[in-house]
Amino acid sequence: MGNKNERLNIIKSVVSEELIGSQEELIKHLEKRGVKATQSTLSRDFKEINISKVSHPDKGYVYVLSESLGNEVIANTANLADAILSIKFSHNLGVLTTKSGYASAISVIIDGRKNKNILGTLAGDNTILLVLSEQAKRSDILDFLSSIFPDLGTLK
Repeated sequence: MGNKNERLNIIKSVVSEELIGSQEELIKHLEKRGVKATQSTLSRDFKEINISKVSHPDKGYVYVLSESLGNEVIANTANLADAILSIKFSHNLGVLTTKSGYASAISVIIDGRKNKNILGTLAGDNTILLVLSEQAKRSDILDFLSSIFPDLGTLK
């Protein structure tokens, strides 16, 4: 199959229907549907269709469409607060430090809540960069984060 749009739609379908924990696993599912893809192609596709990896209680981490993150993921954020180690601010930037491997899942949840004071996030393995609006107050950001991650109060 050479059609990129078809491949992207099939990836969305597989990720929506199955608990996929690795790119190798996704490649096998795609092959069953007649799609050949490499890991580098998948990485580019994930960025284009906004796929993230989030914590799953039974499987560790699984891929999800960021747009499909519903209340079931967001409602289960109290345990993720333990993964947030620190937050520091510099002008209109905030830097959240997390336990290794948690930054992406936490970032997806923050972005999903759409706060007017946070223009966007950028996540690595254990660090999240918060780009804040010019009028954002640190106290408002901390209150917002505490509303998502109730056990976060220790960082205030």
